[in-house]
Amino acid sequence: MYFVRKTFEFSAAHRLRLDYPSQCTNLHGHNWKVTVECRARELNANGMVVDFTEIKRSVLGALDHKVLNDVLDFNPTAENIARWIVENVPCCFRAEVEESLGNWAAYERDDDTAEI
Repeated sequence: MYFVRKTFEFSAAHRLRLDYPSQCTNLHGHNWKVTVECRARELNANGMVVDFTEIKRSVLGALDHKVLNDVLDFNPTAENIARWIVENVPCCFRAEVEESLGNWAAYERDDDTAEI
């Protein structure tokens, strides 16, 4: 099994929909730190699991400098964003999302569907 990991940042704003009072229901922004992990049993024709540029483009193209509530159809918590990344980045099986120092969430696919 081959593995690659890509870490990068993006800037975006969001407001959370919560069933309790919180300042996080107000629009606010973060410099999100993301770690994406991908895997494959075999390398592609270019000798890669997936190109690092494609990993970054898959996330930044959709989320960077956006109001996440406007582009995602779910409550944009760090947990939900991590799952969105796994579902939208080729070969991705795990993503970690840190919205501020020390506050992070991860999602890991628990099957083999992220393999090529």
